[in-house]
Amino acid sequence: MAKGKESKPHIGIFGRRNYGKSSLINSLAGQEIAIVSDYAGTTTDPVKKTMEITGVGPVILIDTAGIDDTGELGKKRVGKSRSMLKQIDFGILVITGNQFDNEELKLAEDFAEHNIPYLIVHNKSDIQKLSTETQDKLKTRLGKTALEFSAINNEGREELIRLIRNQMPESAYKSRNLLGDLLTYGDLVLLITPIDIEAPEGRMILPQVQAIRDILDNDCTAVVVKEREVDSLMRKLSPEPALAVTDSQVFLKASASVPAHIPLTSFSIMLARYKGDFDNYLKGTPHLSRLKDGDRLLILESCTHHVSCDDIGRVKIPRWISNFTGKKLEYDVVNGLNDLPRDIHDYAMVIQCGGCVLTQKQIVGRLKPAVDAGIPVTNYGMAIAYIHGIYDRAVAPFTGQQTDSLDYL
Repeated sequence: MAKGKESKPHIGIFGRRNYGKSSLINSLAGQEIAIVSDYAGTTTDPVKKTMEITGVGPVILIDTAGIDDTGELGKKRVGKSRSMLKQIDFGILVITGNQFDNEELKLAEDFAEHNIPYLIVHNKSDIQKLSTETQDKLKTRLGKTALEFSAINNEGREELIRLIRNQMPESAYKSRNLLGDLLTYGDLVLLITPIDIEAPEGRMILPQVQAIRDILDNDCTAVVVKEREVDSLMRKLSPEPALAVTDSQVFLKASASVPAHIPLTSFSIMLARYKGDFDNYLKGTPHLSRLKDGDRLLILESCTHHVSCDDIGRVKIPRWISNFTGKKLEYDVVNGLNDLPRDIHDYAMVIQCGGCVLTQKQIVGRLKPAVDAGIPVTNYGMAIAYIHGIYDRAVAPFTGQQTDSLDYL
């Protein structure tokens, strides 16, 4: 399946085999988008489909394999289904025939562990209605009630959509400012964007486009320039920029060219604050100074892309960190939301890219095992700023504090 390339809210549908999860999705979407069969286990891999919910906007429904699948292959299917917990913003637990047992309770516990709001739907109510006993059990064990639903006659469809709309966290679908809270009406923002071998042909990368749109949405002016033209532009630019944002790869050049009194950050750090685990990045980044010989670092890319000879995540960052620390380090690179090649405890540090194609939930979920294990995490831009000695200046626009950028060296 696609590796998290949608920034829309993700809704995961979970339950046992043959409980009508696919039928429920078809009913919600108003079209047949998931395969329906009387045979248990028809859905083998998670399947995504987009639909529109009034008041929320476009959402992605994820149909998963049964949580009670059996056999070696079945266990793998269940594993894939449970891996969706790292990606979803909202969950629907489907039960039927008044059956609620350890499988469902374990899934409810997983929702709680991942801070996922969820609903319980009693499907196939046209065959058997929800009993008072089952409702009492749900209230006692989970503090929840179940919604009667029938995919055959669409009973409960409108109520389910209403509940999703009311209980979906606003943070999953409401746009936030990338830079707007740092700006006032009419400000000028300088964007420094290298055009090099890694720049996509004929276009700009997504974070740059997003920054331009956010600046315009906040009634400000964006001036876009390559790093080689910054010095000459600064001599004649008026008014001077209220903020400068640079590609992390040219942080040193940007820091030298942009006067110290003008706030400076990077597109990657902008994304780290917008949708990353920013507080843990701030805590984890200084660990770069404490790496030891033999330490292994995990580099997390968000997307699959052509790897150039000077790739930022696979070549430049490892080279810069190794030069900065003077240590013999090992690196693993994982793209998308693929499984890790090692146990998370094998890593001394985790470095996440900006995550422009992921949701905040996916990034935080991706980093959660490391955070839970006490392993320091950081972000591409913050790591680059740190090892180049301009970390404090680079994060100051978002923390409100700026100290001597060489304090940690």
